Parts: sequence; structure tokens; C-alpha cells
Amino acid sequence: MSIPVFKLYGEGVAWPTPDLLHCETIPKRSRLHHWEIQPHQHADLCQLLYVHSGEAVVEVEGQRHTLREAALQVVPPLCVHGFQFSENIEGYVLTLAAPLVSQLQRQVGETLRVLDTPATYRAGNDRDYLHALFTALQREYQGAEAGRDVLLHSLANVAVIWAGRQALQRRAAKQPAQRGREYLSRFTEAVEANYARQPSVEALAHGIGLSVAHLNSLCRALAGQSPLQIVHQRILLEAKRNLLYTAMSISQIADRLGFADAAYFSRFFRRLVGVSPKAFRAASQRSSGVSADS
Repeated sequence: MSIPVFKLYGEGVAWPTPDLLHCETIPKRSRLHHWEIQPHQHADLCQLLYVHSGEAVVEVEGQRHTLREAALQVVPPLCVHGFQFSENIEGYVLTLAAPLVSQLQRQVGETLRVLDTPATYRAGNDRDYLHALFTALQREYQGAEAGRDVLLHSLANVAVIWAGRQALQRRAAKQPAQRGREYLSRFTEAVEANYARQPSVEALAHGIGLSVAHLNSLCRALAGQSPLQIVHQRILLEAKRNLLYTAMSISQIADRLGFADAAYFSRFFRRLVGVSPKAFRAASQRSSGVSADS
């Protein structure tokens, strides 16, 4: 199916104003189309859709989600998008022409570059602030007072900076989680390489560049266990495998897994499993039909 390309939805490819931006309420255009804007794209325009109240179903590049609270939707150029609005929708659509997009991006810098990526930013506590901002944009757009062009661009810049700050906060929130997963992966790799020597948690933590306290909180948050529990579970897994799949004696298994003696290993195993290593092996052999004496 061919995706239509518009300047403004339903108006073909002619830009309807000498301004580098266009601002209108959401109901003004969507009411004419029975509150549904079919999927389409803009070749060289960026849109900021601000939903203040009501409900909006947003479809961007085939992904759909519903807005039931105030939010700002960024729609970059060439991004296929469509909307379905409730009849009580309140909000604004700010459309920015390519020259103005370039100008705004230069002014805010790469750090706040936000108009290249489709995203939804919840207004949260800034709901009234954004509503006042877009109301001022709409009022100024409809007016003809001195300095109109400068003020319009300034207000548009405020909207872009707000979205850019939300994007920065979102990235900042993701970074610790990503770093946490990377550290946990490095920790489990270190455990895998060293568990038979029963390394201390302190040594493992320092080996991956973390304090013991940081490693402890990270493991509990992401793995639901303490670092020591993770080490012990890996040792226990190997102990069970040796009991089930090898003919090694309890003493040999204890020595292989870094225990000082078989008695210490047996206490460790019983504490975590509830039975002794010998009883665990015997029960497994009985369930598989293998004689404990074979």
C-alpha cells in the first residue's frame, strides 16, 4: 500500500504559509476527518503533537500505543504515522519546516538533539507548563504583532529544549541499568572461571571494579540473590553434577571444589539441599534404577 505524503494532512504537498512553522489545535483538523488521521508521512517536516486531555491512539512506524494523559509526541520527517482521537481531545500540533528544524538543532546543540527520533514524552508535572506554552504558540501564530516571527521561533525552541531534556533524562535512567547488567555479566563470568577455588566476594568485586556493597546491591536488584549466594549456587550445581554423573568419592568432589575436607563439603551441601551428598546420590540412583553399590 502506498503511503501518502502531505505537507499538512489532507492538503497535498504545498506548504500553506510563508512561516517556517504551522500551529493548530488537534480538533481543527481531526474533526474534519472524523477524528482519525490515516497513516501518512511528511517528506521534510517535523511535528510535535501535544495531547493535553482526552485520548489519542498513536501509530508510529507500525507501533501503536494509547495516550490517556498529557504527553508530547515527536514525529520526525519521513516517519509514517497516524492518529485516532477521542471527540473530547484537547491539544496542539506544531509543524516545523526543515530550515527551522536545522536552525533549532544548531541552537540547542547535539546534546539536546531530539527531532530525529520518534518518541513519546509524558508531561507529568509539566502538564500546565506545556499547555501554556502551546497555547501561547497558537495565539502568537494566529496574530500579527511586531516580533511575531522571532517569538514563534523562541517558543518553538522552548518546546524542543523541553523534549530534549526529557530524552536526556530517559537516557540517563537507562545507563545505570545497562551498566548494572554489564557488571552482573562480568561477575557471573568471574564466578564461572573461579568457583572451584571458592574466591571471596571481595576478590570477585574488586576484580570487576566494584565495591562489595555495590556488587551486593546490584546482584540483589538484578538477580534476586547476594553475590555469595550466586557463588554457592554455582558450586552446588557442580557438586550435584559430580554426584550424579561421576563415580568420584565425596572426598574427591570436596577437594575438586575447593573444600578443606569432606566434612566441610557435606555440611555445605546439607545446608543448601537438606540432605547429605551421600543421601542425594543414593536417592538419584534409586530413582534411575541404578544400584547404590554398582
